[in-house]
Amino acid sequence: MAFQVVPGRGPDFQPWAWAMLNASAQQPGFLGGGVLVDGEAEWHVVYRFASEGTVRAWEDSTSRAQWDVQAADFARQTGCRSVRGSKVWFDSQTAAPKTPTPPAKWKLWFVNMSAVFPPVLLFNLIILPYLGGLNPLVRTFLLCLCVTALVTWILMPRLQRFLKKWLYPPLQAFRGRHKRGTA
Repeated sequence: MAFQVVPGRGPDFQPWAWAMLNASAQQPGFLGGGVLVDGEAEWHVVYRFASEGTVRAWEDSTSRAQWDVQAADFARQTGCRSVRGSKVWFDSQTAAPKTPTPPAKWKLWFVNMSAVFPPVLLFNLIILPYLGGLNPLVRTFLLCLCVTALVTWILMPRLQRFLKKWLYPPLQAFRGRHKRGTA
């Protein structure tokens, strides 16, 4: 089920969704479920039942209707999709997860400058004065060698990890499995 949550009311929706899943877990045939959010734009409550009959019994129950009434102040249901079997999750003809779009060029420029400028500055201030007698070609080669190694293996991986959410706005999933208490 997809829900549009009132801006700023995500903290109200999340416990409601997990509580509703807990209630659905008490129904016969419940197999599991979870709560997903697509960048605060659309929330999804996903649950699995053993058969179409057991899921229909849950969705048509008065208990399920009461959960919708409770959410009326902070969310409204925008859609519901039902699929059969696990094959659909792996079928290439269904909507495959989108690959992240590349970051804007100015963001890439900013990350690259943030990674390259500090070592170039330090190399010029600290090391180049000791290499003044070397051929300019050799000095430039040493500068490029040191800076490229620092940027490639140390700085860039850390900057990309640190700025990941800014570079690639995420599809967030609240972790955890919601299964019935039996093994």
